Amino acid sequence: MEINKITTNKVNHKYIHTPAQKLISTNIQQENNEKLMRELDNMANRNNNVSFRGNYDLNLSTEELEKRTHKDYLTTKKMLKPDAPEYLALADGDKKALKHLVKAAYILEKINMQLDNPHNLEFKEYLDKEIAKGNKNAEKTKILFDAQKGINAIDSLSQKIHLAKGHTDLPGKGVYPEDLTKEEFHSILTKMLNEGKDEEVKKILTQRSVVERNGDELVGIDYIDKYKEDFAKMADELDKAAETSTNADFNEYLKLQAKALREADPMLDAYADKKWATLQDTPLEFTITRENYQDEMTGTIVENKELSKMLEERGISPIPKDFLGGRVGIVNKEGTDALMAIKQYLPTLAKNMPYADEYEQNISTKGDAKQTMVDVDLVAVTGNVGEYRGGITLAENLPNDDKLSLQIGGGRRNVYHRQIRFISDKEKLQERLDAILDKDQQKYYLDEADHWFTIGHENAHSLGPKKGGESLGKYRNIIEENKADMGSLAFIDLLTELGMYTPEQRKQIIVTTVTDNFLKSKPTLSQAHRVRTVMQNKYFAERGAYDITPEGKIHVNIDKVVPIAKEMLAEIVRIQIDGNFDKAEKYVNDNFVWTDNMELIAQKLQKVNKTLNGRTESELAEKLLEE
Repeated sequence: MEINKITTNKVNHKYIHTPAQKLISTNIQQENNEKLMRELDNMANRNNNVSFRGNYDLNLSTEELEKRTHKDYLTTKKMLKPDAPEYLALADGDKKALKHLVKAAYILEKINMQLDNPHNLEFKEYLDKEIAKGNKNAEKTKILFDAQKGINAIDSLSQKIHLAKGHTDLPGKGVYPEDLTKEEFHSILTKMLNEGKDEEVKKILTQRSVVERNGDELVGIDYIDKYKEDFAKMADELDKAAETSTNADFNEYLKLQAKALREADPMLDAYADKKWATLQDTPLEFTITRENYQDEMTGTIVENKELSKMLEERGISPIPKDFLGGRVGIVNKEGTDALMAIKQYLPTLAKNMPYADEYEQNISTKGDAKQTMVDVDLVAVTGNVGEYRGGITLAENLPNDDKLSLQIGGGRRNVYHRQIRFISDKEKLQERLDAILDKDQQKYYLDEADHWFTIGHENAHSLGPKKGGESLGKYRNIIEENKADMGSLAFIDLLTELGMYTPEQRKQIIVTTVTDNFLKSKPTLSQAHRVRTVMQNKYFAERGAYDITPEGKIHVNIDKVVPIAKEMLAEIVRIQIDGNFDKAEKYVNDNFVWTDNMELIAQKLQKVNKTLNGRTESELAEKLLEE
């Protein structure tokens, strides 16, 4: 499993009415244009860096800010409130522990903002000062900043949002020098390797390091050392939570995690992760997520054949940088019991994966599947987990393949987010179905079926090749997310035969999934979850999984979907086994094509749903922070 995050508000980009090959060419040209703009911005940053110290110009106009912060365009996901029955039912010791867990999660958010962009904290301070002066535009900008948790993001139409002038998104985020280009990065690494500085290069290329300039070289600093004071404060809060929490297993995990926050030792994280992955019957949920979606710099190394060979000869794997998220919640027992129904079937699914005899996978085909699962009522999602950037996390399967805990015998844990998946406006949902889905098939659409599909998606991350797939570069996450989707669909018939689903539920999952695969606009290549959706949509259309009726509605050919999903799953797993960057690139480009039918449905979706941005509202967490 590489990346295991799926999001709501699946998105897209404007379609250009050209043949498939021209579309691919257009995509490449767009990427090149974006790279050129980044280079120009980097040059400007190098020349004018002093001007960014405490003095910013807001980028969005008053009109645009008013639009994006209006309730019709800004959706809100509400976490638990202070009077929530789930909170009131907790033991007093767990209520006290929850307060410390929330405080730890918000300290983590401060750290991740710096990993995301070197100007985030300073810009936040600037907005607060401007708001105090009565600046209304700063007030509305702060709403968007708090929602996306940073200066830069992307909205639900895949439009890039920059809240401050002169600050565009950087390929290396805040974990690489902001003026570092891909070419200079490769050149410096090559020079350092030629000078025998292998250990220094290894520190630069770990998922835990923040990279800084050191003369004409680079140096990698473990993020625990870089943000030592804040991590120590987090550790203190976790230790305090362990003093009052009522669950011994949970307390053991908190103490292990606190220790890992005080010392820059990956093995300490491995021990904490290994314990966390065993947690099943705990009242509270606390997670530090470490995922590497956003680093677009490290993955470029595989495109440099000479540098890649030098690293391979030295046994150095260039692993993209982790970004950190915090999740605090209360485990929902009823929802968790429902999730566990699938666990008994996981070894059977592992046996039925394509080419299963060619690789080691995480879920054993015999004995314990090493997979725990919990459904969680959320108190707070912070940092990387809580960033509302086009969408927000529905569920996660962790730890990822690159983590040491899996190498020392640890398992995985799936956590599902109840407050994120709830649909509050059923009328809006029906309006959407009336616009895009064949009326005769609307009886099969069920929002709960999306949750069932998500369960399959998250468990499929634990199936397939165990290796991390770093050799696939910028396509590794797209390929992995595609595998998880196709794994979920490909096994529906088998799980129906085994009794997991009824024949009616089978139809509901298939129709709901195919319908939800249609996006509001075309995504960019950096949006792994959405790119794979377009790929699937094209693949399914060419093989007859669905038709567009004369009325412009989706009609799902139900019995064709699972066989086609099996076919795509086999192709994806083959690419992961081979680990060939060029094959992965060709596969993505061949299938990432925005068609006329996708644009037809997208236009209808945009009329029904005006949402551009989203945010979370965490009343209980805010109350606990004040105590």
